[in-house]
This record gives sequence, C-alpha cells and structure tokens, in this order.
Amino acid sequence: MTRILQISDTHIVAPGSLYYGKVDTRAALRMAIERINHDLERIGPIDYVIVSGDLVEHGKPEEYAAFKATMADLKLPYLALPGNHDCRETMRKSFADQDWMPEDGPIQWVREFEDFCLVGLDTSVTDAPHGQLTKAGLAFLSETMQRLNGKPLMIILHHPPIRMGIRPMDDINLIEAERFKTLVASYKGPCKICCGHVHQLVTSRFAEADLIIAPGVSHGVTLELREDVPYSFTIENGGMLLHDYRDGFQSIQIPVAPASPSIPFS
Repeated sequence: MTRILQISDTHIVAPGSLYYGKVDTRAALRMAIERINHDLERIGPIDYVIVSGDLVEHGKPEEYAAFKATMADLKLPYLALPGNHDCRETMRKSFADQDWMPEDGPIQWVREFEDFCLVGLDTSVTDAPHGQLTKAGLAFLSETMQRLNGKPLMIILHHPPIRMGIRPMDDINLIEAERFKTLVASYKGPCKICCGHVHQLVTSRFAEADLIIAPGVSHGVTLELREDVPYSFTIENGGMLLHDYRDGFQSIQIPVAPASPSIPFS
C-alpha cells in the first residue's frame, strides 16, 4: 500500500531569524521531522513526504539552504511544490540536484504507484499571492489523466480552488479555476485534491472530488469567519496529513508535537 505524508507551509526564514519576530519555524520543522522519523515503525512504510508549498518565507537562497539542511535529517525521500512565498527560479536553483526538479517551466512532477498516481502542480504566480494554473500545467494534468485512464489520482497543489470563509485567504486562493474544475469533473476514476496555503485543516468537495487542506507546521492563519477583521496568525500546534488508498482515498491528521507513549486500554 502506498502512503504519502503531506507537510505544508513551513515558512523557513534565514538562520537566526524568527517568523514575524515570533515563531521559530525551523524548530517546528525539526520537530515535525523528529515525529515522522520516530513514528515510521508504526505508520510506515511511507513512499514520499510532500511539501505542498511555502517552503520559505521570502524566497531567498539562504532560506532554501536552511530548509534543505533541516530536511536532511528526514529518513524519507521528499518532493516539493512552490507556494506564493516561494521564488520559483531561486527554488529551482536550490533543488537542481533533485530528480523531481524540472530544468525550466512550472515546477511540477508525477509519481505513479501500483494503487494510485500522484501529480504535483505549480500554482505560484510571480510577485502575487493568489494562485493560478498555467496552460502548461493544465496540459500536463490533462495528458496525465488521459494516460492513467481512470486509475485513482491524487493531485497536490498549494492554492485551494475553493472558498473557505476565511476572507483574507479566500481573496488569494486559486483564481480562474474553471478549466481545472472541468478537467477534474471529466476524470473517470477516483480523484482527491490536497492543498496547503490556509494553515488550517479543511475538508470539502470540488468537481465531484474530495478535497483536503493541510494545516501548517508551525502556526495557523487565524480561524476568523467574521468580515472585515484584520488578517492575522496564531501560534498553535501544527499538523501533517498521512494519505493512502484503501476502499478510497483516506487522510489522517498527525500532530507535529510528540505523542505520549502508548497506554494500553486494559
């Protein structure tokens, strides 16, 4: 059985700095990696860890270097996609040694397993916070769908194509998503869409596909459903998502913080 573990929105800043002067995002990522490595015997094997965008805060080379140095302790291979805080070309140079990094164009990839196929799509827009799929990205997805011929499909992207009620995030979600929605609706097999960006666990439906948004690793966008309230974040327990395919796609949230030892019910 294929298992994919999704982490999102790590927002690594330069060494010696804190996110908005408040959050040690590198320490949070380190804690997440320690949790993954510690739990592997119980929840593995895991085929890949997916980082679904906003790896770093400012798209700087030193931030990507710090991200890679921290991820070096992970006992699993990983794939990554850019988010709105990433710089595509700086990210490309920083991960040029990885076989999943294309030499040019959108940063997207595909991995096919026995039980389902995993497709990562680049929704980042240069110097803009919202997301958008390019013609190349849509063509990549369309060609993959045609080849799969109904095999279960998991699509990973940073920006959600739905509105969640958190107004500042709804304003910068995936725009012009009609073509994407048409493609997803046309697919003949099971499909699940996994996103980041919102820093909150959200489940929904999109074009007859299940959709889930991963929580952030170190902090959350404030769960504020009132209108006209200032955009803010909260420091709270982070989380990750473990995905697999059984009678259908299944996702389980795993907290970043360490768990207690197992306590027998008897």
